[in-house]
Amino acid sequence: MQQPSKVPTYNLKVVIRETGIKPDTLRAWERRYGLPEPDRTAGGHRLYSEYDIETIKWLSERQDEGLRINRAVALWREIEESGQDPLTSLPLAGTGTLPATADIKVGEKLSEFKDGWVDACLAFDEPRAEYILAQAFARYPVETVCLEVLRGGLSQIGNLWYAGEASAQQEHFASALAIRRLDALMTAAPMPNRNIRLLVACPAGENHIFSPLMISLFLRYRGYEVVYLGANVPLTQLKETVNETKPRLVIMSAQTLGSAASLNQAAQELYGTGVPVAYGGIIFNQNKSLQDRIPGYFLGESLESVVQNVESILSSKQPLPAPEKPDEAYQRALSHFRESQAELDAYVWKNICANGMKEYQLELANEFLGRDISAALSLGDMNYLEYEVEWIKMLLNNYNIPLELLPDYLNIYRAGLSEVLDENGKPIIDWMDQLAHSQDQAEQTEKITQEYW
Repeated sequence: MQQPSKVPTYNLKVVIRETGIKPDTLRAWERRYGLPEPDRTAGGHRLYSEYDIETIKWLSERQDEGLRINRAVALWREIEESGQDPLTSLPLAGTGTLPATADIKVGEKLSEFKDGWVDACLAFDEPRAEYILAQAFARYPVETVCLEVLRGGLSQIGNLWYAGEASAQQEHFASALAIRRLDALMTAAPMPNRNIRLLVACPAGENHIFSPLMISLFLRYRGYEVVYLGANVPLTQLKETVNETKPRLVIMSAQTLGSAASLNQAAQELYGTGVPVAYGGIIFNQNKSLQDRIPGYFLGESLESVVQNVESILSSKQPLPAPEKPDEAYQRALSHFRESQAELDAYVWKNICANGMKEYQLELANEFLGRDISAALSLGDMNYLEYEVEWIKMLLNNYNIPLELLPDYLNIYRAGLSEVLDENGKPIIDWMDQLAHSQDQAEQTEKITQEYW
């Protein structure tokens, strides 16, 4: 977009016509917030530049997104202080290739905003997606739009990806738009009015930041001081930051078995420091027994209840669950597996080349299965892998790895475990034997059913 001129040229009548703002509102903005800053003629009449007009439009659009004018002005000042121009770092939705607003039908219901946003994201239509969000924020509270439109829309696109009906690129595009919107809302959130500091982070290996970012936003709107660390925070850095910031509570989110194991390690390390851990994530909803492993407070199965549960933890004296003593057999198996993993991968590489699996496909399969075996051993129960095997099947399918190759791969992997591991690897081998037996039973049942029908 060409930089608007800053030469004072236009009178108040032109500004009102171009922006739709009421004169009294504009004067109040200038008096209270010093934005915009028009020049004056010798007779005292205001003169505005093109840049002033675009500034007014920018502030009005932030209001349409749900911000109060004081927060919109604060966001403008913060962007300026960072050395950027707000008009280019957070441009108007009406700039670029956005079609006329009359051509965009979004409806009034939250479900219509969500469906329209999903359609725009699937079409990689960023201007339309941003316009739909702006309209949703203008009609509904911030938390409602975040939960129903952004979270609901991403969930819908994720389900389409899982079913093979949407690409990874479409899912990533939608996630990037949603996270960018949350970042902007975080920047414009009110200043803390409670003397309580909270730390929000993803454990090592966890890169899904949408949920913790939205939790951080909701907590800031409730007046808490939130230190948000983002994705994939190594344990050492987490402990250093906790020691430096001294939060009342550390909030962590895990979506996979691997990151749940990292979260558990972090909670174990922080236990007894006086800083409790609260946690959540889809993996704990799917494997509820995992909740018994973490020495921390479970925040519930829905994002809607997280803030209320955080406030309950802060105000109550409920005891922190104590860490479970590690199973020595599992700890030996974990150490032995990690020491033997390179040899195991080499065995699988050597023996699977004839079944048609490509090099990158085998590398992915070894990475996923090895990571999840390590996580299950670290958490003390190989049965946590049951759901992960089903997830791996779908993940491999999305990476164009034919599912008919998976049984051969698992059989070769099991043979490699028996070849490479000694008696310390018994928990892993026993579980792989159990998996093979259950799959044989499932295949036999499917065969009988097909013959019967």
